[in-house]
Amino acid sequence: MAGEDPIIAGMAGRYALALFELALEAKKLKAVEGDLSNFKALLDGSSDLERLVRSPVFSAEEQVSAVAAIARGAKISGLTSNFLQLIARNRRLFAVTDMIRAFNALAARHRGEITAEVTSATKLSAEQTKSLKAALKSAVGLDIQITAQTDPALLGGLVVKVGSRMIDTSLKTKLNNLQFAMKEVG
Repeated sequence: MAGEDPIIAGMAGRYALALFELALEAKKLKAVEGDLSNFKALLDGSSDLERLVRSPVFSAEEQVSAVAAIARGAKISGLTSNFLQLIARNRRLFAVTDMIRAFNALAARHRGEITAEVTSATKLSAEQTKSLKAALKSAVGLDIQITAQTDPALLGGLVVKVGSRMIDTSLKTKLNNLQFAMKEVG
């Protein structure tokens, strides 16, 4: 079954599914989601933590103790803290970002939502995010949860991924297409 569902395909998906099922059974889905979000924010904001997570130089014991200390400091609950320590112990901490993404997708699906990954050249305003959510909801028919990130290389426009569909209206892609078309003509 894991091969049929793209969310849980692969190692990160299997770990995410295990955590999701535990959180659901313990009725701590929202708490675990919040804890994972906090950990992801810490990870995004710290190059040292990123290095700890990605580098094979650190031993499993060093990663486990560091993650335990970070979890205590960030007030990350027992279930999530235990999960983070388990993946560190199993030398899978490098995939934590993918695990968080898969967990969030499972939780969103459980709530009847779908997650859209939106990349823009600049940070979207609250009004732009609201308009985008409404447009995507009318197109997809489900509640939309937006995961936004920025990439200045896009120059303008958006890249939106919803499930297996991708809509690329970025200026970078339009310019690349124009450049390709010009090579065909000349």
